[in-house]
Order: sequence, then C-alpha cells, then structure tokens
Amino acid sequence: MNSKIKVNILDFNLDDIYPAEILIEDGFISNISKLDFNEPLNYEGILLPGFIDSHIHIESTMLSPANFAKAVLPFGTTSVVADPHEIANVLGVKGIEFMISNGKNVPFDFYFSAPSCVPATNFETNGANIDVETIKELFKLPNVICLGEMMNFPGVINNDLGVNLKLDLANKLSVPIDGHAPLLNGEDLIKYVSKGISTDHECSSFDEAIEKKHLGMKIMVREGSSAKNMDALFNINNRIKYWTSESKFGNISIDDYEKLLKHPIFDFLVSDDKNPIDLKKGHLNQLIKKAINYDIEPIEAIKMVTLNPANHYHLNAGEISVGKKANFTLVNNLKDLDIKLTIVNGKIVAKNGKSLFKVKKPKISNTFNVNLKKPEDFDIKTKKNNYVNVKIIEAFNGELITNSIIDTLKIENNIIQSDTKKDILKISVVERYGHNHVSNGFIKGFGIKKGAIATSISHDSHNIITIGTNSIDMAKAVNKLIQNHGGLTVSYNNTQKSLKLPIAGLMSNENIEIVSTNFENMKNLVQKLGSKLDDPFMTLSFMALLVIPDLKLSDKGLFSLNEFDFVNLIQN
Repeated sequence: MNSKIKVNILDFNLDDIYPAEILIEDGFISNISKLDFNEPLNYEGILLPGFIDSHIHIESTMLSPANFAKAVLPFGTTSVVADPHEIANVLGVKGIEFMISNGKNVPFDFYFSAPSCVPATNFETNGANIDVETIKELFKLPNVICLGEMMNFPGVINNDLGVNLKLDLANKLSVPIDGHAPLLNGEDLIKYVSKGISTDHECSSFDEAIEKKHLGMKIMVREGSSAKNMDALFNINNRIKYWTSESKFGNISIDDYEKLLKHPIFDFLVSDDKNPIDLKKGHLNQLIKKAINYDIEPIEAIKMVTLNPANHYHLNAGEISVGKKANFTLVNNLKDLDIKLTIVNGKIVAKNGKSLFKVKKPKISNTFNVNLKKPEDFDIKTKKNNYVNVKIIEAFNGELITNSIIDTLKIENNIIQSDTKKDILKISVVERYGHNHVSNGFIKGFGIKKGAIATSISHDSHNIITIGTNSIDMAKAVNKLIQNHGGLTVSYNNTQKSLKLPIAGLMSNENIEIVSTNFENMKNLVQKLGSKLDDPFMTLSFMALLVIPDLKLSDKGLFSLNEFDFVNLIQN
C-alpha cells in the first residue's frame, strides 16, 4: 500500500528542517523530495523519526506488551529494545515467546534482547535457567537482536565459564552486548569492556560515565521511575569542567566551545524501569524535553532516542531517509515537543493523545507454586536474651543502592522484634517456585508505622517480597497475593487491598488507565501507613536484587554484593 505525506521534516544529515514530500511503499520510505516553502502541506508541525527506547523492561510498567504499545504510541514512541529477563526468570523461553507473540498484535516495533543472566546469580531461586545453548536458540527468534544486560560483572571479571560462553557467542554473531556495571572502574572495568560489552545504563555520576565512555562504551542516560541519573550526567558544571579540561580545548573557537557545551556527550536516553503512573504522563517525549531543559541542543537530544540507538542496534529506523521504516511522530515544534500524531509503517496509529486500536486480553495461567503462609513463618527466632545486634538493609528514596548497617533490636519470647520508632521493619522473601523457602531480615528506610505490604515484582527472580511491622499482617499480605496469582497487596488491621498482576505475577491484562489508577491508590495507601518514599512498591521490588550494592535479601538469605556472599543476620 502506497501513500504520500507533505510535511516539514527533520533531516539529521543536514541538521535542518524543511518541507518535503515523503513517498511510502509497504511501510518504508521509498522517496523524499524537497518542496518549496510556499507549497501547501498535509500537516502543520515537524515530522520526526519515531522514538526508540533502547533499554526498558516492559514488565516494570505492569502492562502486557500490547497494552504498553497502546500507552506509549501517543507519546511518539514507536520502538523499544526490551530486555525480557524479568519474565524469563519466571517462565524462561516461554515467557520471552509470550512477549514476542503478544507484541505482534499491535502496530509497534518490539525488539528484544536475549537475557544473559537467568538466574541473575546462584544465590537465589528462580523459575528458569537460560544457558548458552538456550541463548543460541533465542537468537533464531524474530527481533531478538542483542545479548541482554550482563549483570554478573563479577563473573565477567573472574572469567566464569558460563558467562564467557554467552559473551563469546554474542561476539561471534556480531550482535551488541548490553552492560550493567554499577560503580565498576579501573582495571576491573577495563576487563569488563574488553569482553565486547558495549553499553551501560547504571552510571550514577558524571565521572563514572566518562570513564566508561572513554573505554568505548555507549552510555545510556537513565531517567526512570526508580533510578534517575539525568541530573548527574547532564549537569552543566560537569560539562564545563569536562570540555575545559580536554587537551584540545585551547585549539577550539568560542563558537565551537558553545556548541560543545550543548552536546550531550553521552549516547542514549532510556527509561529502564517505568511504573504505570509515570508512564501515563509520558515516555521518551518527557526525557527529550528534560534534556533540552539541561541546555542540550534539541536535535542532539532527539538523536539520543532515534538515530543513535538505531545505529547501535542495527535497526532500519531512527531517521527520515530513503529505505528506512516509515515510523514517525509529528510535533508542534522542537521547544514544546507536543505530540500531534504517531505513524507506524506509514499508517497513523495514534492521534491527539489516543491510540487508534484496541487490545485483546491474552490467555494466562497461574505461575505460583507456593503454599499459604502462617505468621510464624515470618518470625526471626533467637536463643539470645533481651537485645541483639542485627545487620540491617538501609534503603533510600529513589535509589537502587542500599547500605549495610548494624543496630540493636529487642527480643520478646525468643523472637526479634521490629522497631517502628527506629524505622526498622521486618523484610521477608518467599520463594514461589515450589521449594517454599522463606528468608527473613530487617530493613530501614520505609517509614511504615502499621501493617504490611507485599509484591511479586521482586527483581530479578520475582519471588514474593514483603515488609511489615508484624508477622500477622505480613502473612495476610502474602497469602492474598498468592490467591491473586501475583501483584501488590497491603494488609493492616482487618483491611486488605490489592492490585492483581496475573501475567507471571508481573503484568496486568488491563489497560494503563485501570492499572495506573489502581497502582496509585495502592501507593497512596502505603504512604498513609507512614511511608515517606515516593514509590514504596518500586523500592521494595529492588530489595532482592543481589547485583546492586550492597546488602539485599534473597530467598536463601542475607547477601552482600561487596563481599559477594551471604552474611549473618545476627551479629556478635
């Protein structure tokens, strides 16, 4: 099917905007002709390439791929490179096949990575194992285009055989390898990059990002719901210091220097994890506008979600040129960046803030194999008397990184007690894959004064994780979650509230309006219980992520990444 569009286009080759007629054949651009400036156009505004989120976990939105596409198309996003290691940790290849098949039902370009770390570590129980032979088969699936983030950086550095086999395969196939190396530097970082790992989205400081950039890595500037790194990586004072300290500085003109200051230095804008409340407000369009507010040149900011990721991942998209996919977004101007309509494969699929198609609900089955729990399952017993020193996870608002601290807690009836005055709560991980492990610990930073919360979104193995002031409410919250086949729950006094996520315990089969409203209600309820965190459920979901420093809890026990081993809860 052929069509023509007469519109002002953004041309990256010229870094210019001009009127043109675009001929589209079978979803691809077959010809572009410049027009006179007085030629009547089909649309007012500027046509940009469709936006590409080059690193996102769709599962974090709590939406199926189809409902995710319906949610983001009105914001100009037409493609994602999604890492499905969340659902892969639950269902393995079947989970990845679900993501691919569900995404085919809507007009959107889904590209996927082959998860490299399933399980993420051997210190937890998950639902599947993806080895190098499985990854070899995954690369035969449609639109699996890269090796997913290599979170096991200790394995890379220490030449773990299984890790090396996966990296060698990706390098042999000449596919990009995504990285995940928070705070890694020096010789260890050099060794990590030498394995062909080409991106990183975990940079939390400008210096960290520059070191990785100088070693050849593409730097993803992450601005998600939980981790927000744009302020650190786009800070104007850091950019001034960087460009004035470069040896070539004395050889550039003032005009060139001013251009350099507006250059982002780094490569991509990504969301990584995005909750449904935030996603309902916007997607990459918001990140572009925020980058521009940091005095990044608008066209350069747009390239970070179009041309740059398309070139790195070898996508036939990302620019308005002959032979590329006819994926576009029409904006009013490059300052306000208001999205007027979105086009995929030459067809209008979203207009005036609404997607123009419906989504069918997928067929789903229960993925939980776990017994209902009793309050005593969450008790931490000891033979010590009166008081005991314990190692405690310290969580922070908007951060994935935690501290390890030691504090003194009271003992009653041989059970170590939480202490809401000190903001020290119980935390437990309930294994969901048939072994019925329960591990218990303590956490500081959530501020909850009564009740308990639980979620089956628990990176990366997605066992059930719960925190609470008492074991009774923790058991109630966990049991309600099990009965719902996954989701979020709150339990306090005789009240229970929940959000069901029956797709692998990670995603809903409802649209973003329903999911975001229910999620916001749940979040507000937890804040009424005393939490001061912006997103207590999102923060909780990372408290079992062992590959982020330092202290976390798996179903097998308390784990320190710094020591890369389990540590004792009770301290002498």
